[in-house]
This record gives sequence, structure tokens and C-alpha cells, in this order.
Amino acid sequence: MKAHITLLAGLTVSGTALAGSFGKECTTEPQAKWMDLKSIEKIVTDHGYVIAKSKIKGSCVEVYARDKQGTRVEYFIDPTTGNPVGGEWKNPS
Repeated sequence: MKAHITLLAGLTVSGTALAGSFGKECTTEPQAKWMDLKSIEKIVTDHGYVIAKSKIKGSCVEVYARDKQGTRVEYFIDPTTGNPVGGEWKNPS
């Protein structure tokens, strides 16, 4: 069972990471409508993640973090909504 959970978690992280990896845009809105990096980081930490690194990359905010179990996660976040692109939060608080 543990192997299935680990595999599922890995696939979910990989699916979320694909948004930026293949050049897909997170938003087409102009930067004037984007949230700042600190606001997006707050959304991520409010969902229970500890951020290791975050940066703006193209039209996405790329966040590297750890979840409550210490598992590494990577999100590409739409800077206009603060939501992950191509997936959902894995462990909402």
C-alpha cells in the first residue's frame, strides 16, 4: 500500500510540474494583474507547505516546497489566481 501511495504522490507532483516544463503558460493576463511573490508564497504556506525556493518563471510562479510529511513538491502557480496549474493542492489544511 505504501508503494502505491508513493507512486501516486510522484505522479501527482510530476503532473503538476509539467505545466512549466513544457512551456505551457500559467496565465495570459498582463503582469499588472499578477499577485506579488510574497502573496503567492503566503497562499502556499497557508496550505501547509514549507517553501524552499520560489521564483517567477515565464508566466508562472515556480515553487519548490515540502509538504507536512516532508515530501518534496513542485508547483507551477497561476500568478493571477494563486492556484496550481494542472493539478490541485495535495494536502489542503
